[in-house]
Amino acid sequence: MSSAEKVSARIQRMKRGVPFAISGFYSLGSRASVEKAMSRLAKGGVVSRVAKGFYVRPKPLKSIPSISVTTSAKQVAQAWAKEHGYKLVSQGEESAYRLGFQTQAPVKTILWSNGPSRRFEIGKEVVEVRRITKQKLRWAERPEGELYRSFFAVSPESVEASQMMEALKRLSISKKESKAVLHKLSAAPLPSEWQQKLESFEKVV
Repeated sequence: MSSAEKVSARIQRMKRGVPFAISGFYSLGSRASVEKAMSRLAKGGVVSRVAKGFYVRPKPLKSIPSISVTTSAKQVAQAWAKEHGYKLVSQGEESAYRLGFQTQAPVKTILWSNGPSRRFEIGKEVVEVRRITKQKLRWAERPEGELYRSFFAVSPESVEASQMMEALKRLSISKKESKAVLHKLSAAPLPSEWQQKLESFEKVV
């Protein structure tokens, strides 16, 4: 089986709408032959190039099956981060909005990362990846990490105890776990005003 045939066969097993890196196909032949095969498949509409080095199998739109869609800019950003081993999290304003600390959703989708700043576009959807300090990426995969990042977008004076309890609930942090989580966050590198506020919340959970 030629490299082109191997690439085509694997593509048929790829899930539609999920972006993937071409680097995962380089074991099927020479780099040049794999890139040539992928380019041919893209021209034929079998795959779509969504970013440098990333492709996706288009999927039919449920409401209009004759129209195909590719993927989302956020999914491409996530695939890029996974490929390079970068951390990727929602920015503080997005976390604050999701947790109920502020009522206005961010105008732009911005993700924080320890990788280089990038911009991803799919149709009219735009996602900006911004490189930030290691400090703001603490607990990247943990619910307390999202809570921690929200503190960079709101002032401690604006958050009531009831709002904090609701935020912990939205993060599926049990009442039993809440005190330990708040204690952990109060010891994290935050402005002293936030540390004091978190210590006061510990007393009422």
